[in-house]
Amino acid sequence: MIDMTTVKQRWLDGLWPFVRAHLPPAPSRVLEIGCGPAGGFVPAMWRSDYDAVGVDPAAPSGPGYHQTEFEKHQLGGPVDAIVACTSLHHVDDLDEVLNRAAAALTPGGAFIVVEWAYERFDEATARWSFDRLPDSGERGWLHSHREQWQASGQPWHSYLQDWAGRERLYRGEAIIQALQARFDPRLDTRAPYFFPDLHPVSQADEQAAIDAGEIRATGIHYVGTKRYPA
Repeated sequence: MIDMTTVKQRWLDGLWPFVRAHLPPAPSRVLEIGCGPAGGFVPAMWRSDYDAVGVDPAAPSGPGYHQTEFEKHQLGGPVDAIVACTSLHHVDDLDEVLNRAAAALTPGGAFIVVEWAYERFDEATARWSFDRLPDSGERGWLHSHREQWQASGQPWHSYLQDWAGRERLYRGEAIIQALQARFDPRLDTRAPYFFPDLHPVSQADEQAAIDAGEIRATGIHYVGTKRYPA
């Protein structure tokens, strides 16, 4: 049986080195947007001596977590870094969230983003991913897409666009453009995205397929810093 908690932990474990590498020195103040019910990277940040909080309507209960949307969260003061992991492509108002994030950061503060460019999820990448899904146990989001696409009878591109429209997803390129308008980029690269759901396929396996041109990199790894006032 597929343990979705394990899938989430593989995701967090795989991305923590990237997030950790771009955080300012501890014990800086860090806020995570969309930490989710598992707490996101907040526990790992605590273990590394950061003064970290997580904000999400589904955040765990207890100290250090706030069960609300970032747009409604009452900040206790500026923070030195903000982490947003797959929480921007489905917000109601991307400009509002990014304006608030920029205002919350200290000058030069880091905005560390992990995102998904759904428009890069082409048919070759979909088939490669679907062919590597575990066949038993609980069905995850990729299982659902495989089944719904097969049932739709649509070409993959049409199916994907219809789904993204219903979900009101932001394109990855739109997210990057919005980030560039507010932050000075330190890093903007494409990366593996599907590996946690494809176990035992690893992050390195997915990267190898990307490097070989078999699939497209749909993940976004972005780090920007708040601009100093002119």
